[in-house]
Amino acid sequence: MHSLTLFRIIKSGWHNFRRNGWLSLATVSIIFLAIFTMTSLILTNVIIGDVLANLQNKVDVSVYLKQETGQADIANIQADLASLKEVKSVGFVSSAEALATFKEKHKDNQALMDSLKELGNPLLPTINIEAQNASQYEGIINFLEQGKYNKIIDKINYQQNKSLIDRLFSFSNSIKRGGLILGIILSIIAILVTFNTVRLAMYNFREEIGVKRLVGASDWYIRGPFLVEGMLYGAIAAVVTLIIFFPVLLFLSPKLANFVPGSNILEWFTSHLFSIFLFQLVMGIILGGVSSLVAIRKYLRV
Repeated sequence: MHSLTLFRIIKSGWHNFRRNGWLSLATVSIIFLAIFTMTSLILTNVIIGDVLANLQNKVDVSVYLKQETGQADIANIQADLASLKEVKSVGFVSSAEALATFKEKHKDNQALMDSLKELGNPLLPTINIEAQNASQYEGIINFLEQGKYNKIIDKINYQQNKSLIDRLFSFSNSIKRGGLILGIILSIIAILVTFNTVRLAMYNFREEIGVKRLVGASDWYIRGPFLVEGMLYGAIAAVVTLIIFFPVLLFLSPKLANFVPGSNILEWFTSHLFSIFLFQLVMGIILGGVSSLVAIRKYLRV
């Protein structure tokens, strides 16, 4: 009996969906726009993440060692830094290598070359540190400021880079917060628009709902077809959204790669295809189903 009732509810929901015609198309379009916008927001966050990663890769901290620092001390501090989980990479440039690079860069400046002959090699051996995350540089600097490194460290350029690192970290957090807030606002707008569109569709069935209510049909027997109809709206909108994203990303991905080297949004999308579609499907079903359940409450009061 229960299975027969469920079959009738599903059949009635499908019948309602087909009978509504253009109104069904309008509702699917509204939910599609909501899902498309939310998915675009996710992809935008991925792109911004790639941009931040590229910027972060260009930020590092240089530790200048005293000229007389021995090879054993250099090896020890490098090993200590490499053992930190916050450190992504550690590189060393000797004073001779730094001088050779400096000469090559300024070889056309004869006055500068003459000054170097007088001064000798004023450049210090340097350890370049790249952190896993911009927020971790301060902890690495605190580690280096321990007393055991005082005898070999001349200076650290953290303060020069600190403002850039702080701005990068602050920008990253602002993007994440902004994305979350925007996502919530879009969800609320989508629910309100979908709710009103579904309620308009239900207006055509108000007399039928009233008759069912008067003859003793249960609330869920009345709600069921509209719940199925709302879920169909959402499921179809999710499928359409997924299909449309492929040509859009196929067109945009090469252009984005020119601005963000190493970024391939199409590859990311295809590698996360199942989870993205699941998100779209759940969002569509929630938007359509919940809106239908809320919209019908008015017509259950007889």
